[in-house]
Formats: sequence, C-alpha cells, structure tokens
Amino acid sequence: MATVDLLLKIYGSKERAFHSAEVLVNNELKELDASAKFEISEDGWLKVDVSGEDGEFASNFLARKFGVPVTEFTKDEMYQGFIHQIQENEIIVDIGVLISIPQKNLTALGSGTAKQIATRFGMIRHLPVRIEITEEAAKQGTFTKSQADMWWNWKKSDQDRVIANSVTRSELKAAIKKTGHARDIYGIERLGLMEHMIICRETSDGPGIVSAIGRFVKGELGVIRTAN
Repeated sequence: MATVDLLLKIYGSKERAFHSAEVLVNNELKELDASAKFEISEDGWLKVDVSGEDGEFASNFLARKFGVPVTEFTKDEMYQGFIHQIQENEIIVDIGVLISIPQKNLTALGSGTAKQIATRFGMIRHLPVRIEITEEAAKQGTFTKSQADMWWNWKKSDQDRVIANSVTRSELKAAIKKTGHARDIYGIERLGLMEHMIICRETSDGPGIVSAIGRFVKGELGVIRTAN
C-alpha cells in the first residue's frame, strides 16, 4: 500500500468536499488495478492510501496529477498552492506552508494594494495558483509569469468571469438555472476541487450574476470585469 497527501484541500462543507475528492480521484484510477481509501490529514489535505497491483504507480501518478503539499521549498522554484488569505498589503498562499506575496511582488498585476489587485482579478480564498519563491528565509514569493498572464488574458477578454469556491459544479449550475441566468453564460470551468469559473456572454454583466446567485451559493464569489 502506498500513501500520499494530495494538494487537494478539504474545507467548507467537508462532507461535500470529501465526496467530490473521492469521485475526482477514483475517476483517475478507473483504468488501473488500484483502489483507494481516503481520509483528511491533520492539515486538511486529502490523504489517499492506494493498494493493488498498480498501487505504487497510481500513487506517483496522483502526486504528479494533483501535486503534493510541501514543507521545504527553494528560492526560484515554482510551486502549486491555494490562496489562503487576502490582506491589505499581502496575499498569503498555502503550498503546504504559508508563503506571503507582498504588495511589492504584485507589480505585474498593476497598481494598488494587494487587496485592490485581488478584487480586480476576482481572487478569492482557495483559488488554485502557481507561485515562485523569491526569499526563502522570509517565506516570500510572487505569482509566476504564466499565472499573471492567465489573469490578464481573462481581464482583457470580451467576457466577464465569476469565480466561486466551496461549491460543486452541479450546485453552481442549479443556482444559475434557478435565477434564470443560464442563457447569460457560456459555461462553467473547473479550476480546482470546489473552485469553478463562470464564463459570461459578452452582453452579460458579471456583478449582476454575482448579485443574483449569491444567496444560493454558500461559498465566496469573485468577479473579473473585462477591461474593454
């Protein structure tokens, strides 16, 4: 049996998140001779015990697919993580340890405080991100160029976008349908385990959709207004 902690955070309604994680991981293992047992680690990550003839291969495959939380990190190296907290002058990212993205390292995303920049790009807690370590001792980093480029591409597109956390795809679709906004969106894209992005039509208003579905969605919502 091989055991691995995956970079999948179980938060919010833990029962829903845990079930979604089980479905997600089992779907990746369906072609392998491997079975998985799941639990939540002390730090809130998904812990997977994989057994079967392909157990070791499956464990390594899952680690590559979803990433693993780290406890040690190196300057100039890139890591996957999640936004843990957004403060006035820094954004804190959880990669297994907490890394600060100070305001001085956010210039690639324009001017303003860290909080203003986060609002501009629809950043909310638990959003999956990629960072690069800039200072080991101070536990500081910056968002990777590809991460910043992706946010700018969203910002400069013709469609507003709405980011949601702590919600399943089916729950988000139900909220959109219930409020009559199904015709106002192109679709929903999965960003993480319980994090999704609604892509609005060119004529649709992202803040309006946030206002409409907010009472039906238990998690947080962020919005990216187009720059056009």
